[in-house]
Amino acid sequence: MRTDVWQSLHSDLPAGVQADNETYAVPFKNHTILLPIRALGDGERGVASLILNQASFTVLDALADGLAAQLASHAPDVIVSVPTLGLPLGEAVARRLGHSRMVPLSTSRKFWYDESLSVDMSSITSPGKGKRLYLDPRMVPLLKGRIAVVDDVLSSGSSIASVLALLKLLEITPAVIGAAMLQGQGWADHVGDCPVEGAFRTPILRKTADGWSAG
Repeated sequence: MRTDVWQSLHSDLPAGVQADNETYAVPFKNHTILLPIRALGDGERGVASLILNQASFTVLDALADGLAAQLASHAPDVIVSVPTLGLPLGEAVARRLGHSRMVPLSTSRKFWYDESLSVDMSSITSPGKGKRLYLDPRMVPLLKGRIAVVDDVLSSGSSIASVLALLKLLEITPAVIGAAMLQGQGWADHVGDCPVEGAFRTPILRKTADGWSAG
């Protein structure tokens, strides 16, 4: 198993699928970040994977710097962070925007949680049913002003749809959604008119006779 992915900001890698046909280099500012390619369940499609809690601090810091700069123009008052992999990014972005805290959502139900403040949740890489997304009732009073939702990746859009459904229970519409990676376009059908910012973009990959290709 490779351990060199999402560890460095490269200056010598061409963008796109690499010669090894198992990694993808995505442009980010004046560098590229090397990501592993993961085949999806149908065997015909693949994605360039980003696991933020396995990334180097150098990469995480660079992505947080970039996303915070993008979100700053939206002047969010509160950062709502999506579990699990959106949590470290949400905290880092909130700190850079000068916030003293963030509002983390959860997939782990604490005994004081209210089931009415939860919705079903799945994602392109975790498609199984039975997981729920919760908002701690004690966090509700913090949800005032302009809300920015921060997640690690927007791909199929199923997980961000769950976040938006959860916030809708409180009649909250985010001012902006931010992510480290915008993957494909499937997510666009779920966000409506809400502005979306991403540190970088990757395509959904297709399996061909010659290997992986974009589009």
